Amino acid sequence: MIRALEEAAIEDHDPELRRQLLTFVVAGGGFSGVEVVAELNDFVRRVARSYRGIDPKEIRVVLVHSQDRILPEVTEKLGRFAQKILMERGVEIRFNTRLEAATGEEAVLAGGERIPTRTLVSTVPSSPHPLIDALPLAKSKNGKLIGDRFLRIEGRDDVWALGDCAQIPAPEGGFAPPTAQHAIRQANTAAHNIAAAMRGGTAKAFDFKGLGKMGSLGHRSAVAEIFGFNVSGFIAWWMWRTIYLMKLPGWGRRLKVATAWTLDLLLPPELVELKLAGSMGVTQEHFEPGDEVFREGDLGDRMFIILSGRADVVRQHGGREAKLAAIGSGEYFGEMALLNQTTRAATVRCTEPMQVLSLPKREFGVLAAHMPELRKSVDEVMQRRARQNAAPKIAANGN
Repeated sequence: MIRALEEAAIEDHDPELRRQLLTFVVAGGGFSGVEVVAELNDFVRRVARSYRGIDPKEIRVVLVHSQDRILPEVTEKLGRFAQKILMERGVEIRFNTRLEAATGEEAVLAGGERIPTRTLVSTVPSSPHPLIDALPLAKSKNGKLIGDRFLRIEGRDDVWALGDCAQIPAPEGGFAPPTAQHAIRQANTAAHNIAAAMRGGTAKAFDFKGLGKMGSLGHRSAVAEIFGFNVSGFIAWWMWRTIYLMKLPGWGRRLKVATAWTLDLLLPPELVELKLAGSMGVTQEHFEPGDEVFREGDLGDRMFIILSGRADVVRQHGGREAKLAAIGSGEYFGEMALLNQTTRAATVRCTEPMQVLSLPKREFGVLAAHMPELRKSVDEVMQRRARQNAAPKIAANGN
C-alpha cells in the first residue's frame, strides 16, 4: 500500500495508472475480508494526508461480497452495523457480486465488470488440499471430507478428519465453522477416538458449540458475539484486543505487543517501506482478452509459457499493426529479448483468457545453462520466429 501511494504521488502522465494505484479491492465479506478492508481503509486514508500529490477523494476502497450482507457468521443486526460503519468511512461495498478473475491491472467481476486496480486482496474461502481430492473417501460438494459427530469419515471406521478439510456436524445444527477454536477441540476429540479405537475404549462425540465470534472494524470499533450476547463498538473492540492478546504465549511477548498497541494509539503509522522480499521466482499469471503481456520496446526480463488460452504476436510497422503469429497452450514466448539482451521486438496481446508461467531472466538462464536440449530447442524456435518476423517487413517493402 505504501508503494502504491508513493508511485501515485508522482504519477502525472498516466491517469489510468494513477487510478489503478489508488484503487484497493478486497474480495470476500466474511471476518477476514471485513477486518482486512477496515484496516486497509483506515491506513491508506490516514497516511495519504502525508502525500501532497494525492487528493484523498481519489482513493477508492472496494469490498466485493457474494451475499446480500457482510459478516454472515454473525446476527443480521451486527452485520448491518458493520456495513453502516464501513460505508460511512468510505468503503464501497458491492453485494451479490463475485470475483471471477484477476490480472495485474484489474479485478474482473462475474458479469464482465472490471475494476482497475494494482492492489487486490482475496479472502474468499480456501479449498482443501489437492491431496484430499485424490483420496477415495466421501466428500461434499465443496471437496471437504464428510465426517460424523465422532469425526469418522462416512463409510469408514478407521479414518478420521478434522479442521479445514473436514465437514463435521455442529451440536447446534449445521456444520462446525473452519475456525481455530473448533479445530483445536476437534483435534482433542479425534485423538481420544483414535486411541479408543485402538484400545477398545468408548468414542466421544464432538459437542463444542463455540465461545463466540469477533471481528474488528478498524477505528477502535468491532462486533462480537460472546456466549450468546451481541456487543458492538468500542467495548467489542477492547474485548477483541484483550482476548487475542491473552492468546499469545508468554507474558514477555504479551507485554511487547501491548506496548506496541498502546503506542499506536498515540503515534502516527510508519510510512517506511521495508523491501524484505527477494525475487518471486517462477510465478503463475492470468491475463484477460485485450491485456498486453508486454509491449514492443519493453525491457526483456522474463519469458512465458502458456498453460491455457491464446494470444497474438503483433508489431508496429509504418504506422500500422502487423500480426506475426497466434500462439496457444504449450508454447512459450519472450525468450528472444532475454537471450539477446535486447528490448521486446513485438507486442503479445491476449485473445482468450490465458494462464501463463512466468520465468525471470535468472531462472531461465540457469535452466538453459544446465539443460542443453532446452537451449537447443529455444535457439531453433528463435531462428524460426526471426524468419517469420522478417516476412511482414519484406512484404511492406515490396508494397
